[in-house]
Amino acid sequence: MKLYETYNISGIGYQKLFNFQSWRIAKLNYIQELDMKHLNFIECHHDTDEVFVLIQGQCNMFLLKNDSPKTFEHFSMEPQKIYRIPKGVYHAHALSKDAQLLIIEEDDTCDGNSHRIYLNDQEMKHLQQLSSGENK
Repeated sequence: MKLYETYNISGIGYQKLFNFQSWRIAKLNYIQELDMKHLNFIECHHDTDEVFVLIQGQCNMFLLKNDSPKTFEHFSMEPQKIYRIPKGVYHAHALSKDAQLLIIEEDDTCDGNSHRIYLNDQEMKHLQQLSSGENK
C-alpha cells in the first residue's frame, strides 16, 4: 500500500486530480478562454458550492449581482486564501498566464447541472474595465 500520492498541477486548462466520495479536487491553469480579453460567459452550478484556492498568479473573480441590467461584483483573489462560491451564484474568473487554481466541487458538477449566460461585447468590456479598476 502506498502511503501518499502526489499530483502535478502544471499544464493548461482544467484537469481533475482526484475524487473522494462525492467530491473532486481539480486544478485550473491558464487557458485562452479564461483570458480577460476572451472571457465571454458567467456560469452557476445548481447542485454544489465551488471552492477556489489561488496557488499562484492572478485571478479576477466576477459575481453576477443583478441580471437586468447585469451588474457585477469583482475582486482579485489573494493567493492561499479559500473562496467559496455558493451554488446558484453566477460567477466567472479570468486568469493570468501563470495562474494556478485549486478547485473543490461535487464530482458530478457538469454542464447538465450548471448554466452559462453568454455576455455581449458591452458586458465583456464592462468586466475588463472592472478588472483594470476603471469602474471602482
